[in-house]
Amino acid sequence: MLQTKDLKFSYDGKTLLDFPNINCQKGEQWLLLGQSGSGKTTLLHLLGGLRKPKNGDVIINGKNIRQLSSSSLDTFRGKNIGIVFQKPHFVRALTVKENLLLAQELAGEKKDSNHIVSLLEKLNIGHKLNSKTDNLSEGEKQRVAIARALVNRPTVILADEPTSALDDKNCQEVIELLETQSKEANATLLIVTHDGRLKNLVKNQIQL
Repeated sequence: MLQTKDLKFSYDGKTLLDFPNINCQKGEQWLLLGQSGSGKTTLLHLLGGLRKPKNGDVIINGKNIRQLSSSSLDTFRGKNIGIVFQKPHFVRALTVKENLLLAQELAGEKKDSNHIVSLLEKLNIGHKLNSKTDNLSEGEKQRVAIARALVNRPTVILADEPTSALDDKNCQEVIELLETQSKEANATLLIVTHDGRLKNLVKNQIQL
């Protein structure tokens, strides 16, 4: 379950971003729509505990993450929240597989190479398992980022423009994978986007 109450944020202490209350139930898929500059990415960072709100609360699985210490939040995020960032970042010296194994290790999860291979194959990049991330195309990097977000079977999946670098075919496949994985784990999925192609693919929608 993902819920926000009276969430507000400010970058400069003057201009205040005031977000609508969100109540996404366990296992539901949601689309958060808004034009560039509307605060979509800021909201995602608040939901993922990457920024602290000026006011209000973010509640995930009954836990108010605003009340967690930095170390407790890091552990909670690693085990419960999968984030697909708009611009993927990896450890450049590591291969695709090693980056995903690292994500499992940092979350305190058991390393599971078979699960990693299965995820990459579903994303049509199984052949890139042992490639360095610098040698991937932008679309391939985005799909590896999605695999990393899913690798620990999170209960909340936050995706920031996950289809921005993909063509129509891969766009549909990625959304289907995110939905399938969230359903299998009974996880809440929130996709943040201005990609109009997704409006007909996800029923529940929030407009900023």
